[in-house]
Amino acid sequence: MKWIIPLLLVLPCWTWLPVFGQVATPADTIQLSRAGAEQLFLSNNLLLIAEKLNIQQAEALVMQARLWPNPSLSIDEVNLWATDRQLAMGEELPPLTGSRFGKNRQISAELEQVILTARKRKKLVAMEEVSRDMAAQYFEDLLRNLKIEFRNNLTQLQYLQLYQQVYARQMEETSRLLAAYEQQVIRGNINRAELIRLKALLLELRNDHKEIREEVNTLQQQLAVLLHLPAESYIVLEDGGFLPEYSPLNGTTVSELLQQAQNYRPDLQAAQLEHTYYERMHAYERAQRVPDLSLKAGYDRGGNFLYNFIGFGVGLDLPIFNRNQGQIRYAQLGIEKSRLQQSHTQRTVETEVMAAYRNLLNSISFYEGIEADYDAELDRLLDSYTRNFRSRNISMLEFLDFFEAYLDNKRTILNAQRELNINLEELRYVVGTEIE
Repeated sequence: MKWIIPLLLVLPCWTWLPVFGQVATPADTIQLSRAGAEQLFLSNNLLLIAEKLNIQQAEALVMQARLWPNPSLSIDEVNLWATDRQLAMGEELPPLTGSRFGKNRQISAELEQVILTARKRKKLVAMEEVSRDMAAQYFEDLLRNLKIEFRNNLTQLQYLQLYQQVYARQMEETSRLLAAYEQQVIRGNINRAELIRLKALLLELRNDHKEIREEVNTLQQQLAVLLHLPAESYIVLEDGGFLPEYSPLNGTTVSELLQQAQNYRPDLQAAQLEHTYYERMHAYERAQRVPDLSLKAGYDRGGNFLYNFIGFGVGLDLPIFNRNQGQIRYAQLGIEKSRLQQSHTQRTVETEVMAAYRNLLNSISFYEGIEADYDAELDRLLDSYTRNFRSRNISMLEFLDFFEAYLDNKRTILNAQRELNINLEELRYVVGTEIE
């Protein structure tokens, strides 16, 4: 522990408060369990809500791809009047009905329907279905990334809250010691240097406690965004869940974890789907080489050798210059590229699972090496050292040495639990499932 005695020697005597509890809880405090916080996260997070809309958009494109092209109707060559001079150069047209309606009026109409060939519509639907499945995997990948960030923030907040409790208790106890020593200094029973050292200890504790509060404030900001809570919200987490349940890992082998990652990792699933997408694109672009048919039916009144002419026809493009060569080549290169990316993702997943599994085993081994009652024994020893220090049975140096060791060991125990939690979440993250 760093001591700042030179600074304290020039400071006036302070009036110390008898109790240094935690910072006053804000009025808009929200107390949550880890499970409750995660349920709120899943229902409120705006990024997840927005990503779900991408899936619905992709589903809409599948629906659109299933639709047939609309028929086309055109009406043409309609004359709104006919002059005597025009009629003198041609034949008169009889009315459409018994009255004069339509007399000397020419009109033509054409109805056209495009028929997609080479199963283009079915192949386009297959492409859009893969796009929809990819959107679902992108959502799962976003959820996976946000979930580990959120859970690790919860773990860090719980760690800081528990550490704050340790500091609050020690600041309270040190404050009582300081008040008693000030009375003894006034009576001339104790050297003032010992009082200064206690003041240095208390100042160090307060400074560390302040830094913890600042880190808590940063986490509060991040969690408020992830949970979509008002900015003034202050989250207090229950202690449960800080030490995770890792018994489901007993007997789990690396090969089983790798198989689960193969089945559940959304980025690996997306890489496989991308390869499928380019294969279906290639089939669709090859089908584009086959011209579509246009079936036509036409009616012409007064523009043919018959007054009322009805004719039928068919049309198609001639694939002479454009046989869709560029798009076909693009799809072929996409297949090759996606195959390489899939192989890279596969190897990345395997190495990530191995590293996370080893880190978790190290964390479990270290935590289980700590005696079950060691935490409580530290508290009992500190109480004993404090009583002996009050009774002058041990020196200031002995008390401070143990006090520093006490805080270091408390931090080590909490760190062991935090690292176990974080490494378990990391393994869940790289496997892509809860491993439960």
